[in-house]
Amino acid sequence: MAGLRKILITVLVLVLVLLALVFSMNNQMAVSLNFLLFETPPHGVAVWVIMAFVLGALIGVLMTLLATFRTSVSRRQLKKRLDRAEQALEKSRAQNDQAL
Repeated sequence: MAGLRKILITVLVLVLVLLALVFSMNNQMAVSLNFLLFETPPHGVAVWVIMAFVLGALIGVLMTLLATFRTSVSRRQLKKRLDRAEQALEKSRAQNDQAL
């Protein structure tokens, strides 16, 4: 099963690379992007699309890392609170056992 999964992933990656190559070959017209304060040098449409895809992927990875970090910190804090509550419960049980 693992071998089949690797083969399918490899085929999918190769198909995506092939599609990107076909896209870039069909969209070679140079365009420049005009932002409010500056204008970029002209590059092919495919370059801009690929750069936007890569930038979006990087932003997605950074946001995921941030969310994972926040979850990890929260989990660590909750674990500490749970440990303290368990210790207080054990102490309270020990006091109740001594009182009886």
